Amino acid sequence: MPGGRKERRPSTLQGRYLVGTLIVVCSLGLACVMGVTALFAVSSYSSLEADMRYRAKTTTEYFSHSLGLDYNGFYQSCIAYAESFQEKNRLELQFINAQGQIVASSYGPWAGDPPATPEIREAVSTRGTRPYLGQDPDTGERILAVSCPMIYSNGEVIGVLRYVTSTRLVDRQIFLVALAALGALIVVAVAVAVSGSLYIRSILYSLDQITQKANRIAGGSYGIQIQSKYDDELGKLAEAINDLSATISQNEKIQADFISSLSHELRTPLTAITGWSETLLDGDTLDPQTQRGVRIILGEAKRLTEMVVGLLDFTRLQDGRMTLNIEEADLRAEFEDIVYMYGSRLTSEGIQLEYEESDEPLPAIPCDPKRMRQVFLNILDNAAKHGGEGKRIQASISAERGWVVIRIRDFGPGIPEDELPLVKMKFYRGSSKTRGTGIGLAVCEEIVQMHGGSLTLENATGGGTLVTVRLPAAQ
Repeated sequence: MPGGRKERRPSTLQGRYLVGTLIVVCSLGLACVMGVTALFAVSSYSSLEADMRYRAKTTTEYFSHSLGLDYNGFYQSCIAYAESFQEKNRLELQFINAQGQIVASSYGPWAGDPPATPEIREAVSTRGTRPYLGQDPDTGERILAVSCPMIYSNGEVIGVLRYVTSTRLVDRQIFLVALAALGALIVVAVAVAVSGSLYIRSILYSLDQITQKANRIAGGSYGIQIQSKYDDELGKLAEAINDLSATISQNEKIQADFISSLSHELRTPLTAITGWSETLLDGDTLDPQTQRGVRIILGEAKRLTEMVVGLLDFTRLQDGRMTLNIEEADLRAEFEDIVYMYGSRLTSEGIQLEYEESDEPLPAIPCDPKRMRQVFLNILDNAAKHGGEGKRIQASISAERGWVVIRIRDFGPGIPEDELPLVKMKFYRGSSKTRGTGIGLAVCEEIVQMHGGSLTLENATGGGTLVTVRLPAAQ
């Protein structure tokens, strides 16, 4: 809802399962608790009412022989019976005349004001036994009363015999039953939550293992297998992923073998084309138009040679054959050589390469100088290709807190935000229209990581792309 707080929902499978299960269990459980409590209440009140009806009937039958006496003798008989009533601590016995006045009570001759409950008038008017369950109009206490008419020998209703009891004990029993049922519901809910949690955890553990392996496969670790000890849906899922992993691994091997074989086959004719093009350009026998064509052939041959070298490096990375020749090297000197060498080429293309020199001493670090030069060249080449329209590239190298940090920034259009996480993936070219294989940055990142460092790309403030290489100063 706009402007309101967003509803928070369980974000895990375990949370969703437990919440959904507990909602169902608690809803059904509460319905059962209310049902059991209602049935027990109805049963308890019905039993108490039946008992009081039976008492009223038997007592009325007992007094039937006294109904032939005169009124005075009858009332004296009622008073005597009420005074001798044995269950006065649980029930109150009342004799009430036709006008609603208490004639005698087991609680004493003056047991309070005349009762105002409706069942007394109903018993007189209908000449039948009538119950009442509710609050006493005088005291506000919940009571159950049963009134039975007393009919004189001439057929006149001269009053009612009334039993009254408080429902406090019955209500307490009903409350205890409800409390016990609620406690049982809580125990069941806890048991369901614990058992459900253990069950879901067993599933989530298997899913977590499958997810981890699937992520590794997605990251390029083709061929790994997921171990599953269950022959269920999860086991079938693991088996399907294993088959997929094996198939991808086989296809990757075929692809790598093909690229490696093709690259080696291409190097021989490219070497010949390059060599003969340079030979022809060194002579004076070509007219200007032909020289221009040969230079184009030479440039394209060199570009193809670079692509072949990149493909060979990629295949070495894929099958783990790329190795480093580590030695103590002056990385600043290597970097400056590349900057000055590549800067002259960029100048001819109208791009200014600015090197931010620093007098800060930079220690020699263990690295493979050849591979690091390859990384620097590739990053500078990408900056010229994709950010060359900015006509400016900045490069720097410095020591920062135990790291040697190389930064290369162009002032081009930058990289779309949605493509930033993908640009270092192999064969990914994104929306760029610049020609290339899409493996240069993947190879560079692998080389940097083999040195224990990191390579990051980000859009720089003010435009352009910033590439940062961090290498440990000591290993």
